[in-house]
Amino acid sequence: MAETHAAAFTQSRAWSAAEFTDLLTNKFTHTVGVAESFAVFQVVADSAELLTIATHPSHQRQGLAQSIMAKWHAQAHKLGATNAVLDVAADNKPAISLYERCGYIRCGTRQAYYLRENAPNMDAVVMRRSLP
Repeated sequence: MAETHAAAFTQSRAWSAAEFTDLLTNKFTHTVGVAESFAVFQVVADSAELLTIATHPSHQRQGLAQSIMAKWHAQAHKLGATNAVLDVAADNKPAISLYERCGYIRCGTRQAYYLRENAPNMDAVVMRRSLP
């Protein structure tokens, strides 16, 4: 997962293997997918939050991310979630487009949320949708 995340996230800091390991020991954290394309999410009470989704660049533009979105939505709903939230860098147009195709609407902004090493920090767009 860390290798795919590092390959997919070149503008912001990718998560390390240790971070994935720590996160996945939390009973509220779940994952769907395979090493080349996956999502990590949490479900607490009736809310689900997408923590990250990544598809290795060599596997992008094949519909994998949209499939992973459907899988994590289904799993979160099975775990009791009735709504889902996520945040995305405001300049990540491909991801925003994916999320809009998956039924998400914009509901807020986090100013300068994403730290960038060689560029100004980027706002996060907060998005939500209902789940079945």
